[in-house]
Amino acid sequence: MKYIVTGAAGLIGGAVVSALNQQGETDILAVDHLGSSEKWMNLRPLKFSDYLEKDLFRRRLNEGAFRDCGIEAIIHMGACSSTTERDASYLADNNFNVTKELAEFAVRNSIRFLYASSAATYGGGEHGYVDDEDAMDQLRPLNMYGYSKLMFDLWAKRCGILDSITGMKFTNVFGPNEKHKGGMRSMVLRAFEQITETGKVKLFKSDRPEYADGEQKRDFIYVKDVAQMILALMRINAKGIYNIGSGRAETWNELVTEVFRALGRTPEIEYIDMPETLKGKYQYYTCADMTKFNALNTGFAARPLSVTVGDYVRNHLIPENS
Repeated sequence: MKYIVTGAAGLIGGAVVSALNQQGETDILAVDHLGSSEKWMNLRPLKFSDYLEKDLFRRRLNEGAFRDCGIEAIIHMGACSSTTERDASYLADNNFNVTKELAEFAVRNSIRFLYASSAATYGGGEHGYVDDEDAMDQLRPLNMYGYSKLMFDLWAKRCGILDSITGMKFTNVFGPNEKHKGGMRSMVLRAFEQITETGKVKLFKSDRPEYADGEQKRDFIYVKDVAQMILALMRINAKGIYNIGSGRAETWNELVTEVFRALGRTPEIEYIDMPETLKGKYQYYTCADMTKFNALNTGFAARPLSVTVGDYVRNHLIPENS
């Protein structure tokens, strides 16, 4: 097999497999955990040579089953991405230990290894959003998910393999094949669901005086753009950690307004109290510094929300719900 893509039925992993397919690549081992959800449906349009459930894949990997298989790259997108997951032991094993095992295998066998870190590692942003490996020790994530990602970044740095692999800190990703994510699905999808059901969208009120309601800012990026940026990093054999975002801080109000526009409706937004469980753990501002990625001159950059939200709503969400 030529490629291994973990999380292949997920939001980003599925987009990577699709992008590889568009380049004529189908010799792909797809790895995921389908469970009893509808996530299996995300695999239907994808072309791959084999599929393994993640636990079986992990066992076979550690038994040495994939040595001398001609693998060119492992694109590791599989992880628990829930920012509200409370089982720290599960996150440490699933997001940290599994990534370690894959990275060690890849480095030993001279295989390209690209993995998902997260912008959640930046915490509240008190140290900025710069993908500087030398400053990672200063980062303080706000939740265990973010810390599980930072754990691997720091381990790879300590072990001296960070200059042999590629980490990617994704910002707020939205796009097709995210319905299985439940409470972690994007606000674009949630807004579409709320508008089609009630005609309006609910957003959290701000409990910080410097931000008006709905004016909290995030760096939003379309998953199709993410996939192209990942493959660009793989193609040029970039090493180290890179932010993958738009490089723009845009408000929730701006985001949902684009959903209303794509649906041909007048915006109607209701602001609701933020749950107590999120207070102190909520990022009010994220904006990836894209200087490092842009310096690579890959030719890829995130498109504006007016284009990407429109594509998602008109070409995916409306057809899927008609």
